[in-house]
Amino acid sequence: MPRTRLDEGSGAGGRATRRDALQLEALYDAHAAPLWRYVVHLTGDRAGADDIVQETLLRAWRTPKILQEDPSATRSWMFTVARHLVIDEARSAHHRREVDVAELPERAAGDGTDALFEAIIVEEALAALSAEHRAVVVRAYYRGLSVAEMAGELEIPPGTVKSRLHYGLRALRLALQEKGVTR
Repeated sequence: MPRTRLDEGSGAGGRATRRDALQLEALYDAHAAPLWRYVVHLTGDRAGADDIVQETLLRAWRTPKILQEDPSATRSWMFTVARHLVIDEARSAHHRREVDVAELPERAAGDGTDALFEAIIVEEALAALSAEHRAVVVRAYYRGLSVAEMAGELEIPPGTVKSRLHYGLRALRLALQEKGVTR
C-alpha cells in the first residue's frame, strides 16, 4: 500500500497544521496495514482496498472524538467504517457495472404462445355449443353484427337472437370453466 505524506492541505477544522499531519501519520502507521488486509480479505481487490482504507482514514481524521479514544476502540470503529464502505460499494451501481444509455432498448415482443392457447381453448368451448347458439355467439363477437343484422341473416326474430345469445354465452362460460378458465 503506497504511503503519502501530508504536509499541508485542509482537514476537519480548515487548514491542516503540522500537528494534524503528525496525527494523521500516526493514525496511518497504527491502523492502515491491518485495515488494508481486512478490506482485501473482504473484497479480494487490492486497488479497491487502497481507496477504502484512504476513505476510512479520512473519516477518522474528520471525527476528532474518535482520535481521542483508546487505540483499540479507534481501530474497532475504523474496521466498522471500512466494512460499511465495502457494503456500500458492493451495492452501488458502479460496482454492478450499470451504465446509462442514450436510448432504451426495444421492448421484447411476445411470442404469441398464450394467445394461441387461449384461441384453442375458446375454439374447443365453442365447439361444445349447439349449432344455433354457436352461430349467434360467433356473429355477435367475432363478426361484430348487431341483433337486427343477425336476425336478418339467420331469418329469425330479434327476440330469438337475444335469447340464443344469452343462453349461448351462459353455455360458453360453463364450457370454459370446465376447461379451467376462471376469468
